Amino acid sequence: MKMCDSTTWLDAMRETVASYRRMIDATIAQLTDAELHSRPKEDSNSVAIILRHLGGNLQSRWTDYLTTDGEKPDRNRDAEFLDWDGDRQSLIEYFDRGWSAFVNAIESIDAENVGQTIFIRGESHTIAAALTRSVTHLTYHVGQIVMIARMVHDGEWRWLTIAPGLSGDHNNRTWGTKASRSVFADEENAK
Repeated sequence: MKMCDSTTWLDAMRETVASYRRMIDATIAQLTDAELHSRPKEDSNSVAIILRHLGGNLQSRWTDYLTTDGEKPDRNRDAEFLDWDGDRQSLIEYFDRGWSAFVNAIESIDAENVGQTIFIRGESHTIAAALTRSVTHLTYHVGQIVMIARMVHDGEWRWLTIAPGLSGDHNNRTWGTKASRSVFADEENAK
């Protein structure tokens, strides 16, 4: 059995992270400001709260990740689950700071350091394990974002995956190409 080299794995992680960002952006673009902050139930999170949490988590985990613990002393995780007081733009800017820290960190990972030990809450992880931990955390919350958005959104929804009943059409158009993996393929290929 042939082993996957770290460059191949890192490229796949970068591609996965970028695809989830497109899903986040396509979801929040469909929401009004009120819907962004709306909770489907009183004791559940809004999309805005999850964006705030992801922004704080990613900023803490991936800022100076090679030299400091991923749970920064100034992070207030509990506050991440409170309603956002600012406007939509300030929320997106906050989220983007965490996202940028994450993407910049991924770009700094290579075959030489992927096995290096870093710490999160005092627990040692290889960089590969920490990255996998963050990507799985991200995908968990992106699923929540999409489900909450679908519950609170009023109006037509633009599907982020292949819409029900359109699998055959999608396969006929994209079989054997990279586009078969994504409903965003046309947008990706345009860049």
